[in-house]
Amino acid sequence: MPLAFFSSDIVGDKPILVRDFVRSALYDPNLGYFSKSSGPVGVLERSIRFNQLEGRRAYMQYLDKLYKKTDISWFTPVELFKPWYAYAIAEAIMRTANLSIPLKIYEIGGGSGTCAKCILDYMMLNAPPKVYNNMTYISVEISPSLAQKQLETVGEVESHLSRFRVECRDATDKSGWGDEDTQPCWVIMLEVLDNLPHDLVYSPSQVTPWMEVWLEKVDNSLRVSEVYKPLQDPLIAQCVKIIDMDKDHSGGSRKLVSAARSIWSKIFPKPRKAWLPTGCLQLLEVLHRAIPNMSLIASDFSYLPDVHIAGDRAPLVSTKRDGKTFDHRNYLDAKGDSDIFFPTDFWLLERIDHSCSGWLNEQKQPGKFKPARKRRTIILDTAAFMEEFGLPVKTRTKDGYNPLLDDFKNTKFYLSVPTHNIK
Repeated sequence: MPLAFFSSDIVGDKPILVRDFVRSALYDPNLGYFSKSSGPVGVLERSIRFNQLEGRRAYMQYLDKLYKKTDISWFTPVELFKPWYAYAIAEAIMRTANLSIPLKIYEIGGGSGTCAKCILDYMMLNAPPKVYNNMTYISVEISPSLAQKQLETVGEVESHLSRFRVECRDATDKSGWGDEDTQPCWVIMLEVLDNLPHDLVYSPSQVTPWMEVWLEKVDNSLRVSEVYKPLQDPLIAQCVKIIDMDKDHSGGSRKLVSAARSIWSKIFPKPRKAWLPTGCLQLLEVLHRAIPNMSLIASDFSYLPDVHIAGDRAPLVSTKRDGKTFDHRNYLDAKGDSDIFFPTDFWLLERIDHSCSGWLNEQKQPGKFKPARKRRTIILDTAAFMEEFGLPVKTRTKDGYNPLLDDFKNTKFYLSVPTHNIK
């Protein structure tokens, strides 16, 4: 196993933004968490037969044996509940897509390829023959080792390979997408948003302006410290504007409360920190420009328990050694050997999505911007999504316990479709 970074190895001689630190710790080609040859993503040799398990205790014992046997960091839901999890996503696409034109699906960060294979399986078995025969499935994967694994997984069914390809690149790099493609398509992102780089902003009190956080070495040592600067990075400033972080939302009689709060903050200042999903903003900007008629389906954690790091939307930073997981109290402890994952604020995701499509600007100031593609957005918790599009009976144990419905209450699905693409 490669040695971990020192934080100062990531920062280097010049200060960097927090998002660049997160990106290096996760995706550096040599020592990044997702770039190691073994990979942190678990793959099940066969599907779990839930109907043969007695209940929750038996399921947890089964999982414990799997983790000890493989010594990997985590199994994704699409892996634990294959093929049923991906089948539900395929069914959602089938019900919504205009199948009179060739179906084109992009998956960002396809992991081991399980989602791609299962969706292709579903289309082959359940869609009209012309849908499967004419469809294209493109995985955009930043990790070379995972890209190779995806080809192996999908290649288990030979006919899938003529409909599937992997593009090993960074999805947030607009140059990789080429010219604008206005054809309708689908984009799938499963547990991707939580690993996208975030920025950190800081304010010394409740009413002082937000400042962006930079990282720099301390006197050529191995230590790194935070430096606070006025907002100047365009991506951070844009994210702050979309969230309306600097806007005083109080009005009427509430202005008196706001004034009292201002006085109180001067007497008892309380520092604030907030994590901004600038990586998500960057990705959605690129996607809306490259494939403006895309429909998006994303799933991720809406809440993370036991977070020790300060700030709104703060991440979990977790390292696994010798079969045991350790959660860090400082994000700077992530040095290539740690996962960094953030909760997804789905209200904020919707605002970013609609802002990048241009629709949010048009709603705020009608007539000032060119007409934008109106989007229909639905946010469902995992249980509701599976009950609508999936087969919940397939992940139920003998006593009625269903881990997919019962244990994933902190995850949600996000569906965003241009209204003119809805059949």
